[in-house]
Formats: sequence, structure tokens, C-alpha cells
Amino acid sequence: MKWIESLQQAIDFMEEHLSEDISIEQIAKEVNFSPFHFQRTFSILTDISIGEYLRRRRLTLAAHELQRTEAKVIDVALKYGYDTPEAFTKAFRRQHGITPSEARTYSGKLTSYNRLVIQVNLKGAEPMNVKIVKKEAFQIVGMNRQLSLENGENHKQIPIMWENANKDGTSNELFQLQNGPKGVLGVCVDNNDKTIDYWIASAHEGEVPSHFSKMTIPASTWAIFEVHGAMPDAMTKAWKQIFSEWFPSSGYEHAGTPELEVYSEDDPANPNLYSEIWIPVK
Repeated sequence: MKWIESLQQAIDFMEEHLSEDISIEQIAKEVNFSPFHFQRTFSILTDISIGEYLRRRRLTLAAHELQRTEAKVIDVALKYGYDTPEAFTKAFRRQHGITPSEARTYSGKLTSYNRLVIQVNLKGAEPMNVKIVKKEAFQIVGMNRQLSLENGENHKQIPIMWENANKDGTSNELFQLQNGPKGVLGVCVDNNDKTIDYWIASAHEGEVPSHFSKMTIPASTWAIFEVHGAMPDAMTKAWKQIFSEWFPSSGYEHAGTPELEVYSEDDPANPNLYSEIWIPVK
């Protein structure tokens, strides 16, 4: 349960510094998470990014302050991280539907977001099919890109990478190369900074085609989860269940090395599609 306590501690830290310019790196360091794993865990459990949480909470507090005090709009804007009244007004209107000036006399209900409290289910309503397997190091080959974690850029770019790989034949070639875990792999490598390396690859021992790169996945103990259903909903649901149910009750922790999603050649829209999630654990 330690990681749950750490996540709540991180949320408390954010709440205490909402009027300051804090970075994801600062927040993650406060609880000994890497920026990537902190962002990933947070977004899986809450369905929003850290940046969006901070924005919503700051605008909620800004609205309360405008309604309850005589503070100037420009002062409230600067307090909650907006350099100009125009930027503040635009963000405020997007969340609340009115301008900051109108909020002073507004008698209707504003869009408020409460402070988060992390809760998990120790006993899931749906069973999870998982096996623990020790596996020696193996090589993957494929294409990779370094992606920024800023403003959720990695979440925007990964689907584009897959779309391009499916269009240009890369996925088909990787299916032909595989001689390890059966499927094309989506691999996240945490760089312990503001970036990750994301791979679309396959497990392959032998000669590497010149247009592909290679990387060694270290020997690990893997928690391998079955995923049943069409993409992307089935994969999203499985990740949420893993973090909200399995990790809190299993006694295992993420080992911090690359994790894998394993995709088959079947139609991604097939409601009976079989995929896997491989997480290195300790």
C-alpha cells in the first residue's frame, strides 16, 4: 500500500503549492517516483493528467477567491499562474462559462473541482487473469522515438506512431520478425527525466534489419495480464484495474524497467481480441 500513500502525499503536496509554479519533476521527487511513473499512475487512476488537475483546482480556487474577496482580477490571475488577464479570462471562461469579472456577482453554480483523495478497491468485482513468470533478457527490434512528457505530449504522439506503423507496413514486418513474446510490442522506457522512449517492436534474436534499432529487455520477473476486448477500451480498462485493484492487494511493486503491451494480428475492433500487458515486478 506504500505507493498509494505516496500518491496521496503527492496530491497533498500539489494542493499545498497551487499558487506556486511547480513542475512534475518536483512533485515526483517529493515522493520518490520517476516523472513518468508518477504521471502514468496518476492519469490511470484519475482519468486526467497532472497538468489538467492543477489547472482545474487553480481555477476553482480562483473563482472562490473572486466571489469571496475584493482581490483584483489581475492579482488573482498572477497568483494562480496566468501572466496576463487575457489568458486567465480565456481559461476561466472555458471552465466556468463566465468571465472572472462576472464571477463576482454571479449567483449560479460554477464548475468546481474538489481536492482529490485516492481510493482503491482491494477486492475487484471482476477477476484478473495474471501469471507471474521469470524470463531471461531478450532483444527487441523496431522503431523508437523519444517523446516529451510535457503537457501529455506522449499520449498524443503514441497513437500517431501506431497509425503510421500500420499504414507503412512496419507492423506487418515486425509480426514476421517475432520469435519471442507472440505479437507486436508497445514498449515504454522511462528516461527518468522529462521524456520516455517509446518503441513499436517485436522480440527478435538474430540479424537486425538496417532500418530498425535494437534494445535488450533485462531479465525480469513479469506479471503478465490477459486483456480481452477491442482496442483501445480494453487496454485502458485493464491498466486501471491493475493499478486500482491488483497492485494494492498483490504485495508486488513495479520494478521500474520497461513494460510491454503485446498486440496480436487480429482486428483491433474485434470484441474477442486477445492482448497482454507485461509489467516487471519485484
